[in-house]
Amino acid sequence: MQLSNRIVSMQASPIRKLVPIADKAKKSGKKVYHLNIGQPDIETPKVFFDALKHFDEKVLAYSSSHGDQELIQAMVDYYKKYDIEYEKSDIIITNGGSEALLFAIIAVADPEDEILVPEPFYTNYNGFSVPVGVTVKPITTSPLDGFRLPSKEALEKVITPRTRAILLSNPGNPTGVVYTREEIQLIADIAKAHDLFVIADEVYREFIYGDFEYTSFGTVKEIQDHVIIIDSISKRYSACGARIGSIASKNKALMANVMKLAQSRLCVPTIEQVGAKELYKVDPSYFKGVNDEYRKRRDLVFKLLREIPGVIVEEPKGAFYMVVKLPVDDAEKFVIWMLEEFSYKEATVMMAPAEGFYATPGLGVDEVRIAYVLNEDDLTAAMEILKLGLEAYPGKK
Repeated sequence: MQLSNRIVSMQASPIRKLVPIADKAKKSGKKVYHLNIGQPDIETPKVFFDALKHFDEKVLAYSSSHGDQELIQAMVDYYKKYDIEYEKSDIIITNGGSEALLFAIIAVADPEDEILVPEPFYTNYNGFSVPVGVTVKPITTSPLDGFRLPSKEALEKVITPRTRAILLSNPGNPTGVVYTREEIQLIADIAKAHDLFVIADEVYREFIYGDFEYTSFGTVKEIQDHVIIIDSISKRYSACGARIGSIASKNKALMANVMKLAQSRLCVPTIEQVGAKELYKVDPSYFKGVNDEYRKRRDLVFKLLREIPGVIVEEPKGAFYMVVKLPVDDAEKFVIWMLEEFSYKEATVMMAPAEGFYATPGLGVDEVRIAYVLNEDDLTAAMEILKLGLEAYPGKK
């Protein structure tokens, strides 16, 4: 039997594909510190679970394909706090931010069309594009300048007649970059001049460290019909398992056609929406404590990584990831070796090989993405294990 080219050509997730190896390591008695996946250990606000406990319908029915109207109104109110003016008709609830991304790509690009993406990027941008025949065209950025965007001239050189959109996350996954107001305006100007969509993945909006100013594409008035905002409760409220996301745009034609996709999958789970609408009502002060905790974790991991010989890393300004260059021949081989062959005090570390976060062949081979989502004690232990693993690894540079 022959499988489709679209599924065979789709890459396996570099974040999850090594999970069976990690599971085997656990069965052998090793403790595995998971730095490979953005699964926060921050407690989900209690209001989510309280709402579920008080759900008292006699029939668990379909919800609207558009989404629960009270949840959408809660999101409209939430966006106003960021000076983003949406009407309820501008938002569709999705099965996580992942479905929102897929819907956006399908809606703006045909097979053989192109979407520009700064690399390294969230690997599912490629994972969702390839099966629908869309090409991710990379805009290469470097840790040496903090993964900043290149000049307008360099960006415009990448645009072709098949370019349909620019897709980027802000704050960035996996780099932790936070784009400046000037960089946001740069992308806006290019999108307007070349009639491109901007698919803005803003699921880490609250996670900014230090004095960096956050600018949403939703506030750039002159390109509102170009902007598509991808959002999710997963990381914002540490509710990854709820799978509630959204796609939002002022472009009425776009949203009317995205509704066809929403209708084709019927609806988003009813109960999760009941809890999600309470999360969007959580007082903004909630994020101060969460941000303080992530900032401490970032500072700790950054400090300890900088002390390991041969490791190259730049301080991330947002989200809770960092891309780390290791003194190894191949990061994926090293991660597998750490899981299969190495342990210290009956424990090891799992990271995400970063090659899959690039579209340019050969980049990221000796890099990993680290998610600093564990408590400080666990992160300290994990960095010690990583340091010792690098010293013992037979393929070190």
